[in-house]
Amino acid sequence: MKYRYQFLPVFCVLSFMSLTTTGWCFQNADTTKIMQETKIVADGATPRLISKQFSFTEGPTADKKGNIYFTDQPNDKIWKYDTDGNLTLFMDKTGRSNGMYFDKKGNLISCADERNEMWSIDPQKKVTVLMSDYKGQLLNGPNDVWVHPKGGLYFTDPLYKRPWWTRPGERIAAERVYYLPKNATQPIPVDSTIKKPNGIIGSPDGKTLYVADIGANKTYKYSIEKNGTLSNRQLFAEQGSDGMTIDKEGNIYLSGNGVTIYDKNGKKIEYIAIPEKWSANVCIGGKNKDQLFITASQAVYTVPLKVKGVGSK
Repeated sequence: MKYRYQFLPVFCVLSFMSLTTTGWCFQNADTTKIMQETKIVADGATPRLISKQFSFTEGPTADKKGNIYFTDQPNDKIWKYDTDGNLTLFMDKTGRSNGMYFDKKGNLISCADERNEMWSIDPQKKVTVLMSDYKGQLLNGPNDVWVHPKGGLYFTDPLYKRPWWTRPGERIAAERVYYLPKNATQPIPVDSTIKKPNGIIGSPDGKTLYVADIGANKTYKYSIEKNGTLSNRQLFAEQGSDGMTIDKEGNIYLSGNGVTIYDKNGKKIEYIAIPEKWSANVCIGGKNKDQLFITASQAVYTVPLKVKGVGSK
């Protein structure tokens, strides 16, 4: 999940079930035809623009009712798109929230990278700082987060220098994946070999974690051990991602140049072109948990699905 200041226009070539992933992708007649024939996207559906009033949208996540929350990080705001289609401002002064995820209690867990912290925001907007450093050093900037069913947090910490950083202190050199156990204040590195970790999501049974290495353009799959550590790292897809989500069938949605969908075995099965420079992140929400929500540069979009999302994202 990164906030970019400029985009370099290169182009992609789209054919049935195949895609080069090095540039901007825009919807056309061929894309519509592909989407009409899919098993994931609703028949005849195309991306629907909800709003284009933001600076850079990120961090979408759905609560238990299917309401979707997302960030406009440069403007330091969290917005809510409810199940009736209403778009409202939920919170201002959000610690420059980036990636977010709801816990079982309905608290919004946020990567608040203004001061390189992890926050819990309750429904009344009360903030609790869950973690603010690693052994006295500043993190690079917590970027994306997934909440394990037992309450622990997994988050990525790549370095993207921000113009709003003023917090003094020594910054960690390594870009890692961390696990923060429930009620702990110090995170545990669980993968220090990844080049630039970014998008992250886990399976609803809490047994599997997916992490995108956007620096190496790969996505990995891990087994989650009982103590929260990771094992059995496997290459899941030869594609990185800015953000990601999972549906009830175990399909993984990777964002960046549009949205690419892989089945649970890592086979690319569908692609959704989004008419924006960059699609930063995705989640599934709505009344029936069958609406794919995409944060894409200055805009947000929805796409109706034939499958449903899981949990609170």
